[in-house]
Amino acid sequence: MKRMALLACMGLLMANGEVEPGKPISPRFAGDPSPHWFDDRWYLYATDDASNSGRYWDSTSWRLYSSTDMKSWQDDGAFLDVTTFQWARPDAKAWAPEVAQRNGRYYFYAPIGGDRIGVAVADRPQGPYRDARGDALIDKARDANAGAEPIDPAVFIDTDGQAYLYFGTRVPKVVRLKPDMIHVDGPIMDVVVTGLPASDPKKKYGEAPYLHAHDGRYYFCFSTGWPGQIIYGTAASPLGPFAYGGVILDYLPISTNHQAIVERGGKSWLFYHDRLLPGGGDHRRSITIAPLTYAKDGAILPVERHAPK
Repeated sequence: MKRMALLACMGLLMANGEVEPGKPISPRFAGDPSPHWFDDRWYLYATDDASNSGRYWDSTSWRLYSSTDMKSWQDDGAFLDVTTFQWARPDAKAWAPEVAQRNGRYYFYAPIGGDRIGVAVADRPQGPYRDARGDALIDKARDANAGAEPIDPAVFIDTDGQAYLYFGTRVPKVVRLKPDMIHVDGPIMDVVVTGLPASDPKKKYGEAPYLHAHDGRYYFCFSTGWPGQIIYGTAASPLGPFAYGGVILDYLPISTNHQAIVERGGKSWLFYHDRLLPGGGDHRRSITIAPLTYAKDGAILPVERHAPK
């Protein structure tokens, strides 16, 4: 029944011309989607895989795509690169980004070089962005409990106005942000996920933390590793602890996965990257979208992968 409901939902969305599961949003390689609805338009910020070496995730710029209908996406180009941050090496790696909107401004959270997260600010979703601080927001060499790799930032702003920054590999981290969105408010804390199946040692936190809320419940999802499943846990607080809930997306034929879940107009979607375009692979990924549905008890129903046609 769950599978039938999911397939019916997919058919409805495709009939409405919104999304086609398994279809890349662009013929250009990109990964690590950060999608947002800003100013009556979708904006999707991404790692620019087309400009890396093809042997590693060593691009130095980020790519932006935009859409009004989630079906046709406009390539808005490489709108920002690591040279925006003068404290960073000009050849530092530009990895999975994040953006948040607050106080009429847009804040871009940039993992740089695998050991620091910078933040840039702009008056428009597409920029131009400028360094908001003059140094890193999170710095492995400076900050206690920053973890092995302070990467993969994800921002969640709760209904009470409190903003949280999630990040990290191997051990998930969270820290409160001040209302200005460019300073932390308190210590960096570990995120705890309970109830992970002891029978499956592969089900553990790897990377790509992401938090969203649905019907008064907080959902924390992440990748279990390299390669990894996308799994999730739920809690009554953005800080957890989160009780394991299940698998959202099973293993893909690619070494990484990175996801985002967005909801608008009563519908939810899963954004992720996969091996979809000719010549694609571990370092040349493609972003795609699939409908996401919930069971009556709030559980997320597994999303089926759609192989490239």
